[in-house]
Amino acid sequence: MREICVPIPFADDNQVAEVEVKFADRKISVQYRLESFVWDVSDDPEFDPESGIAENLLRIYKLKKTIADYDSDWELIQIFTPAENSKYIQVLFRKK
Repeated sequence: MREICVPIPFADDNQVAEVEVKFADRKISVQYRLESFVWDVSDDPEFDPESGIAENLLRIYKLKKTIADYDSDWELIQIFTPAENSKYIQVLFRKK
């Protein structure tokens, strides 16, 4: 098994958590970053409900581009499901 899942309580958006794990005599330190990205595209100039481009496709396109342009020192771990009518989506990264 390469990884274990440990729930980490994040109180605020855009914060970094450091986790230290000990295996026998060896300690490893891992950093996680929880980011919030805009999920609401209703004010986006590219969004035109009459253009035929669905709102969900524009959301996915924007999120995909944001993740692709993200700091390469961090790797994508998880994309959380936003609440209905949420303006933001949360994404979890781990420092490489």
